[in-house]
Amino acid sequence: MSQPPSQRPPLDVRGAIDLSALARPSTPPPGAPGGPPAAGSYVVDVGEADFPALVQSSTQFPVVALLWAAWSEVSTGLARDLGALAAEYGGRFLLARIDVEANPQIAQAFQVQSVPTVVAVLAGQPLPLFQGALPGDQVRGVLDQVLAAAAANGITGTAPLADQAPADAPEEEEEPPLPPLHQAAFDAIERDDLAAAQEAYAQALRENPRDDMARAGLAQVGLLERTRDADLAAARDAAAADASDVAAQLLVADLDVLGGKVEDAFARLIDVVRITAGDERESVRQRLVDLFEVVGGDDPRVVAARRSLANALY
Repeated sequence: MSQPPSQRPPLDVRGAIDLSALARPSTPPPGAPGGPPAAGSYVVDVGEADFPALVQSSTQFPVVALLWAAWSEVSTGLARDLGALAAEYGGRFLLARIDVEANPQIAQAFQVQSVPTVVAVLAGQPLPLFQGALPGDQVRGVLDQVLAAAAANGITGTAPLADQAPADAPEEEEEPPLPPLHQAAFDAIERDDLAAAQEAYAQALRENPRDDMARAGLAQVGLLERTRDADLAAARDAAAADASDVAAQLLVADLDVLGGKVEDAFARLIDVVRITAGDERESVRQRLVDLFEVVGGDDPRVVAARRSLANALY
């Protein structure tokens, strides 16, 4: 039932840091411009607090979990398509949308490697379905297989209609607008134009060298650009085969930071600093500085790594 993964670089969200806060505003709420479609009939947004109840409900009716990320237009489109199918199927399954960046423990439980990822849950057991986007007829075929498997295991209940927000619910407080160049960078990231995002952040720094948010955003975009076409398995194999292959070590460190394995990334590059010299050592040191910006200077992992780097250098 599994389908080939999407072409986007693998994203390991186990313990992931929230890169989004560095370069773009908070994820708009469901139904708001730039956010996922609003939850509707048989569609719920699930967090770590209510995840156990969701798993328990899968003993009564099939659950289809969509694990998505705000930066992924494919995720947003798939959320829309699956939501329409959930309504069309009339409660024969419940669609649970899970933001992997906001809920890394759930992503770890499902062993998410890229987004969007779709997993069925039947009687508390995960059943991987597919990654990335699929044509509508193929999605229907996958859902029909899930329902057949559910029926074979006696899971034939109907999901309840998702609760609707009360009419007098307070409106979400609007986020303050970003500075123009930051907004331009955010918009460029949304349309996957990383070169334009880099230029916007660079211009912001030229205008204000103390713009720490722009500096962090520039570092994040650089990380996304370097890992755009990376193959995680191939990168790890190359790094394991030759500890002195600086390019391979740098790429694995980038992928580890992107996937939340921050301490592993820092330790790897500090070890490389110890065995290199000259221009190679400087390139590794500079990459560490860039990754420190991505993670955040106040993060205790960065503080510890700065000390280790100083010891390795001197």
